[in-house]
Parts: sequence; structure tokens; C-alpha cells
Amino acid sequence: MHNAKVNLLLLFGEQILNVDVDGNMFIWTFKGIQQNLAPVGHVMLEDKFSLRCIMHPNTYLNKVILGSEEGSLQLWSISTKKMLYEFQGWKSSICCCVSSPALDVIAVGCADGTIHVHNIRYDEEIVRFSHSTRGAVTSLSFSTDGQPLLASGGSSGVISIWNLEKRRLQSVIREAYDNSIISLHFFANEPVLMSSSADNSIKMWIFDTSDGDPRLLRFRSGHCAPPLCISFYANGRHILSAGQDCAFRLFSVIQDQQSRELSQRHVTKRAKKLRVKEKEIKLKPVIAFDFEMERDWCNVVTCHMDTTQAYVWRLQNFVLGEHILKPCPENQTPVKACAISACGNFAVLGTAGGWIERFNLQSGISRGSYVDLSERSCAHVGEVVGVACDSTNTLMISAGYHGDIKVWDFKGRGLKSRWEIGCAVVKIVYHRSNATATDDFVIRLFDVVALRMVRKFEGHIDRVTDSCFSKDGKWLLTSSIDGTLRIWDVILARQIDAIHVDVSVTALSLSPNMDVLATTHVDQNGVYLWVNQTMFSRSSYIDSYASGKEVVNVKLPSVSSTEGSHKDSENPVLNPIQFKDDFQNPHFQEKIPDLVTLSLLPKSQWQSLINLDIIKVRNKPIEPPKKAEKAPFFLPSVPTLSGQIVFEPSDISSEKKIAEGDKLENRRSDLPHS
Repeated sequence: MHNAKVNLLLLFGEQILNVDVDGNMFIWTFKGIQQNLAPVGHVMLEDKFSLRCIMHPNTYLNKVILGSEEGSLQLWSISTKKMLYEFQGWKSSICCCVSSPALDVIAVGCADGTIHVHNIRYDEEIVRFSHSTRGAVTSLSFSTDGQPLLASGGSSGVISIWNLEKRRLQSVIREAYDNSIISLHFFANEPVLMSSSADNSIKMWIFDTSDGDPRLLRFRSGHCAPPLCISFYANGRHILSAGQDCAFRLFSVIQDQQSRELSQRHVTKRAKKLRVKEKEIKLKPVIAFDFEMERDWCNVVTCHMDTTQAYVWRLQNFVLGEHILKPCPENQTPVKACAISACGNFAVLGTAGGWIERFNLQSGISRGSYVDLSERSCAHVGEVVGVACDSTNTLMISAGYHGDIKVWDFKGRGLKSRWEIGCAVVKIVYHRSNATATDDFVIRLFDVVALRMVRKFEGHIDRVTDSCFSKDGKWLLTSSIDGTLRIWDVILARQIDAIHVDVSVTALSLSPNMDVLATTHVDQNGVYLWVNQTMFSRSSYIDSYASGKEVVNVKLPSVSSTEGSHKDSENPVLNPIQFKDDFQNPHFQEKIPDLVTLSLLPKSQWQSLINLDIIKVRNKPIEPPKKAEKAPFFLPSVPTLSGQIVFEPSDISSEKKIAEGDKLENRRSDLPHS
């Protein structure tokens, strides 16, 4: 029903109110919404009243209070759709308002940093507070556990706690956030305050100290700016991610409690001492990184934006390493590419000036540079786009921006071979063979040993942003600015699947088990996970999964929705349940004579067939089934003094009869024979 952007929502009772930027307020009800999707009411606000916040005061049936940018408040009745009263306000834009546990009392936060506790029944102000820091009051919350506290958050990231009985400031959390506070909420009847901020983090504070000041109980956080590069780490349970917010993070795919940001040497303490923000003393954003398995020394190396040196990290302790790698001290240029050898002892760095140098990760000492004598005492003419090392520390591959790929002797640092692509290279990925993405939107696959191009994949119509191999090297995944994510079969030299998302992919990584794909997108702070349907479906025939040529349109899932993205997609991705049965597919009915046809069923369904005879003998019944004994229509009961009926079990009564019969026989046996 809205023709403009909806900026406010309010849920109370069985009704929903939503207001758009044009001042249209629609009223919806839950009852009969499946039969009738039309709103039950509509209110058009005045042009001079720009709505900023909406709230429902407690015990005020079918009534809401609207706050405006002009500084006035209005009390509306939803049932009659009329304005009942207008409060003059305080000549400052109203940013937030909240109802208090006391009747007829609300708190209003203004853009000038003032907080007004107001009685709406008598239109009288009870108390007025003012923030010491500049900025608007963005959120308010009253405590309901018996303590007369009011929490307020501002655009400067500071949380203030006010004592309503003493009418003064009780405590201030100055280092709560680096960005504007979005919401505050006291848990019902608990001394716990939940807060969230625009920096993509939520924190829980508890009031259990002797002086009444809150302390941080727990928190969850993510990137506050879009990530630049990601990669699955170790066994695929963690993801290394670097973003534009100067943070280097480790995300857990299994449990979010294990997610954390890697430490950059007491950033918070140094920021307090220097009285600056944490972002100002952090390292610049990471543009490339590489890692190996955890060892007793640093196992991660990172290149930073416009930085002439590379940094090492000890991921075992989640901290920044003690060494700083500085290639080519005579002609310092920003480091653009990095790689760690398979043994984990060496790091190879490539700079924007064409210099390539090798360092020892344990000592941080330079172990020589790679120089092409025909290139004026450097490795490449121009920027080094990427470097890579093979699994045996025999070869080192490097690529220059101008399209020259070179193969070096890793230990001797001598040039072994080179070839020209003919166009600029934007990215290089190494997996046994060498894959490069060029600025002509074509992915070329080169064999390093044979020194020739073996595959060429065309399909993208815009710049390629990222690419990665599967662990077995059979699949190559690429993403582009055109919004497509394509999967190529290296062996068959064809495209096997392609999807188009509404937001372009900037980085991607496939887990070692090939079951989960992680992607990042333009202007999106989160890391999105995709499931590989071929790993969980019964059919492994690729033609039944995707045609390869068809591009499926998929929308990214929203944060608040529990449904997947397939529901909103124009052409939904095939569900594994919709796949044809393996034995109904004619491809699997073909049997070649004199050869064994292998089953595609999981191992749990056929591994016990060799012991089928033993299982049948073991499960053979020992005796025929017995017919259940029928219960009598009238159950025998035993009279009691209390009048309660106690049923006598039939088996007990029968046992008594048998016992009495045995006694009679014994008596008869004792009598002398006539």
C-alpha cells in the first residue's frame, strides 16, 4: 500500500502500525490477515509534522504518541483515527521516546542532547537531564527490577545511567561504542541492560557492582564495514576475514562464541592513553593475506592498504606477531601480494614496484629476493598482482599487472620460465596448475610444468572480483561485478552452474570439505554462507543439478528472515527433494556387460548386505507371537473403610485361587487313607 519508503514500525496488541516518509500511517491487524491483506485504517499526517518516532504508552488503550522533527508530540487514537492532544515540545527535534513503569510518565530524547521525563496526563515536566557529550539522544530505556534507573544512549557512542530518585547522573560508560547507539533495552525484572550500535555489535551490561556501575557481561560483534577478503581456515570450521574497518577477524561457522577479532597489541589501552579512537591507531585495512597450519611461530601474513610493510600473526594466540616484514628498504613501495610456503617457514612478498622478496617467519629476516636481470634489477615491470608457492617448495609463481607470468626456482631464486598473456592480470590463484583472471573478463588456466595454457573460461561480462579452487582441484569458482557467481568444471572444461545475486560478490571461499561456500558482497557487512546441494542430494549426476548454461537469479537472505533466499528468488534453485530418483534416471539404468555397476546409495545402506544371512538368523523369532489377554468387562474391586475403590489385579486374584487350591490338596494329602 505504501508508495514511499517505510521508516517506522510499531507492534502493540493485535495491530501493526507502519509509517512512510510521506506521512502515510497504515494500520494492520493480525485477525483475518490471510483472507484480507488490506489495512484496516489509514491516517495522513500533516505536512508540517515530520514523524521521527512512535510509541505506545502503557495502559492507554488504542493510543499512540508521535514525535516529530519540529519538536512537538501528538497523542492519537487508533480506533477513531483522530488526534486527541498535542504537546508543544521543547523546540528541538525529538529522536526517541519510551514509556516508563510509572503510569502516565514517558521519557523523551531530543537532538540537542536533553532528556525530558514528562507526565502526559497533566502535560507537566517531572525532571530534565542533559548529556555532557555532543550529539543527539538516540535511545532510552527504563529499569524494571526495582532500581530507579534510566539508561540513555547518544550518537557519540556513550551510555549514561541516570538515577531518577536522586535526579542526577549515576555512571557513564564512555568507551561503550565507537559509533552511534541504535537501541537500549533493560531486561524485565533483571539488572541487565542490552545495547546495540551502528558498528555491528551488541553488548550486555550487568549492574552487580557495589557502587552500582555496570560492567560488560558478554558481547557479539562483526565487521562494521564491508569485508575485503575471506578464506576458510584449517578444517573449514573457521573463516578468516579482513574488512574496511581495519579489523582482522576469525569467525566460527559452528559456534559464534568462538568468533573473535585478532588483537593488535592493546589497542583499547593505547587509545585511552592517547585519547583517540581505536580506529585511528589500528593497522590499515588488509587487502591480501595467506596462512598455513598452526605452528610454534607465526602462521599468517597480511598486506595492508598503502603500507610498505607486511605483518605476521600468531593465530594460535589470536595476536599480532613480533616481526614486521619490510621488503626493499632502498625503494619502499606498498606491499600488494603475499604467500606462505607449504612448510610454513617462509613468506614471499610482492610490491607495487615489481619487487619480490622472501622472509623467514621465525626470525623475520630476509632470505633473498627474486630478480629478473632483464627487468632492471626487479622481478616485474609494474605491480606484482600475485605470488604463490607449490607444495614441495620447488617453484614460486608470480604474476605482473602487465600480463607477464614467471616461474622461479624457490630455493635458488633464479628465473626458470616466463610467458606473456597479452592483457593485464587482476588476480592469480594457484592449485597445482595456475589460474589467472584478466581485465578482459576471461579466466585462463595455465599448467606451470608444461608452461602452456590448458583451459579458457568465458562468460563474465564485467571485471572478475575473486576466484578459488576446490580442494580436489576439479572445480573453479569465480565471481564478477556483473553479479554472477560461476562454477567451472576444470576436467570437462565447461560451466556446470551459475547464479546471479542482486548484490555483486566481492570475495569468496570454498570450504575444504566442499560443503559450504562463503561470500561477501558490495556494501554488506556480513559473510554469507551457501550450501553445496550436490553434497547433500542423492543424485550426483550434474545434469540433474544444473544445466550449466542457465543462470539462476537468487536474492540475498535478509537478516531478520528465517526463510531462505529461495522463496524470494525469481527462478528458485532446485531443491534436493525435487531431484529424480537415482534409479529412475536413465543414466543410472545403463549397465555395461561384464562390468560391475557401482551403487550411488550411501555406505550406511549397503555395507551390511554382506552379513545379510547372519542378520536374518539373528532376527529370526524364537517363539510364535502370543495373543494378548483380554481384560474382563467388570474389574474386581476391594472394599475399603475410606470408601475409595481399589481395583484388585486379575493376576493377583488368580494367584490367590491357585494358592488356596494348593492348601486344600496338602490338607487332603495329610488325611489317612481309608
